[in-house]
Amino acid sequence: MRSPIVFLFPGQGAYLPGAFRHLAEEPIITELLSEVDEVATSLGAAPVTTLLMREDAPSLDDLLSRSPAQLHVAIFAAELALYRLLTRRHGIQPDVLLGHSFGELTALTAAGVFDLRQGLRLVIARDAAFADCPPEPGAMVALGTSADRARHVIGAVGRWDLCLAADNGPQQTVVSGPEEDLGQLMRVAETLGITARRLSVPYSFHNPGLAGVAERFIERIRELTPRVPVRRVHSAVLSRDVCDSTDVAALVAAHLVRPTYFLGAVRALRAEGVEIFLECGPRGTLSDLIAGFLPDTTVIAPLRRRVTGPDLDRLLEPVPHHQASIPDQRGTTTVAEPAPVRGREELISDLRTIYAETLGYPVEMLTADADLEADLGIDSITQTELFAKAVTASSRSLPADDSDVRPTSFTTLRALSDFLLTLPVGNSVTR
Repeated sequence: MRSPIVFLFPGQGAYLPGAFRHLAEEPIITELLSEVDEVATSLGAAPVTTLLMREDAPSLDDLLSRSPAQLHVAIFAAELALYRLLTRRHGIQPDVLLGHSFGELTALTAAGVFDLRQGLRLVIARDAAFADCPPEPGAMVALGTSADRARHVIGAVGRWDLCLAADNGPQQTVVSGPEEDLGQLMRVAETLGITARRLSVPYSFHNPGLAGVAERFIERIRELTPRVPVRRVHSAVLSRDVCDSTDVAALVAAHLVRPTYFLGAVRALRAEGVEIFLECGPRGTLSDLIAGFLPDTTVIAPLRRRVTGPDLDRLLEPVPHHQASIPDQRGTTTVAEPAPVRGREELISDLRTIYAETLGYPVEMLTADADLEADLGIDSITQTELFAKAVTASSRSLPADDSDVRPTSFTTLRALSDFLLTLPVGNSVTR
């Protein structure tokens, strides 16, 4: 029995210029970034592919000072691209998705609660809310101490607008609030022998002072319709699993103003038997935190630096996975031999397995009548890719002129299987 795996989605700061520079030939990466650019542009935001493909792209501090909204889209895109690469290329199946702060929004999208366009609308609306309701200037400071002791330091300062923003570990707690008050907090911490480091963030996140921004954010996304997660999502803000639309609404509404209890979330998952934590984003901030207080676990940050395909393979060796049958960036293709001609129910069963393995979803989620886009969040590019696999698996042949066949028109596996069974037998495999 394999060890349970948690995918970690980091928040502010999870940006590495040119993170995918050495993976520029990987179709899964390039297609996702192209789709993000297209959707972001249609929503009035700036494209981000250049930021993630060029090593000389603007730094984190540059983007924070001139374009925090573009930075947030880049973080979202990088995390989702790595998620797809890990689940589809490397076949790594996470048991739980755990986001930290902003990363909670990416985790919801990866879990199918929102499709790519809705996820980007969420990210873009969040920054637009800050523009609509500019908060008082604020910042965040990381204290090298426990949450309990950090509360005492806050109490010593005596300012009501300072608050605990993140409980990251036994030796790291983040406090948010106004610039002037944080300066006083840092002086008190220094007097007590506690390290204090100002974080590179544009706002005082996880602070009740952002209540007006949070309200405007909710107004901007009110028409979005979340779906039930197809993967388990554990929220460090809610300190519980996200199970339905009510939980999603609570998380989205609270993530700007309530603390994130990352330490408690990780410990709760470790108590359930989780032994592997894999950081699904650039750098390795969350991995380093966990390694500091759970030394008996396997913690991997595959995008701590810019990696090549072979580098990534080596980094992922400790993680249980299976090889996905998708052409890889090195030109190697794993092609399945055509299956024998199948009846309707057998064909549906085959399709459920193919779709589950490719998408990284539990097979039970791929019911015959689940809507591939509305229920499962499968985008048009992926549907086209899976359609080709389905034709091969059915041992059928498309007509010579298949220009009228639209893969996205088959909205369920039942509808797709019914169409495949109308095709002539005699599929060929091209290697």
